[in-house]
Amino acid sequence: MSDLAGDVQPVEKRPAKRAGRRLGPDVLGWLQAAPLTLVLVCFLLAPIAMIVAVSFWGATEFSIYPAFQFDNYAFLFGSDVTYRVFFATFKYALITWAFTLAIGFTVAYFLAFHVRSQPIQIALFLLCTIPFWTSNIIRMISWIPFLGRNGIANSALISWGVIDEPLEWLLYSDFSVILAFVHLYTLFMVVPIFNTMMRIDKSLLEAARDNGASGFQTLLHVILPLTKPGIMIGTIFVVTLVMGDFITVRFMSGSQRANVGRLISNDISLLQYPSAAATAVVLLCTVLLVIGILLRFVNIRKEL
Repeated sequence: MSDLAGDVQPVEKRPAKRAGRRLGPDVLGWLQAAPLTLVLVCFLLAPIAMIVAVSFWGATEFSIYPAFQFDNYAFLFGSDVTYRVFFATFKYALITWAFTLAIGFTVAYFLAFHVRSQPIQIALFLLCTIPFWTSNIIRMISWIPFLGRNGIANSALISWGVIDEPLEWLLYSDFSVILAFVHLYTLFMVVPIFNTMMRIDKSLLEAARDNGASGFQTLLHVILPLTKPGIMIGTIFVVTLVMGDFITVRFMSGSQRANVGRLISNDISLLQYPSAAATAVVLLCTVLLVIGILLRFVNIRKEL
């Protein structure tokens, strides 16, 4: 009996099974995404769905009523004003994009490849953000005394003998509108391009120089292709902001120019909410179409 007792090994206790089943990874992932999904549905999808629904409603001079009709869209696409306004909007977006890209790429290139000290890079980058410490309206209004008929620019040009009389087109014109757009939105082009340039491996630039590439060839064949994601992100920012802006056009053109945002603002001021909603839906579809075309050139998710 003693031998048998010595051969018996103690039995390990198995942990008791937990009550209930563990959630699978798919269910757990959906639960984790649920709060953000709820926020997007409540504050993004629901307002857009409401705007789309209202765009089919009818309106009288003093009220709106639920209906399902295409009168707002028929009036919108049947008016010559709509096409002229959309053309002006695309014109502002295209010209602003060209200037912001040229300035933003130059500034980002200088900060990324010509400033060696990181503290100086940060200081210069923060210097570019100083205009954003004030509101857009204040920055726009600051151009009026500079560009006005008796403003600083005309006074300086007359005193230097460059012109004999004030230039009327400096203010309340397409020039002043585009100048304000470039001033307001250049930083949205600088930031993504600078971020992309900082991620470029410097050994690639040294390899290009070692193989006899000039500075322009290195810029064209190495830096520019690797910076395309940043350029595309900045392009999306600038184009969408310009196409939806109406305050800048109103202030800097003296209400003499119009874009789609101004068209929507005018309809709202006249209590024509269904017409404004229809214009907003067309503008949203146009912006999404433009973004879709831009994303065909660069796969941002793959590049980043």
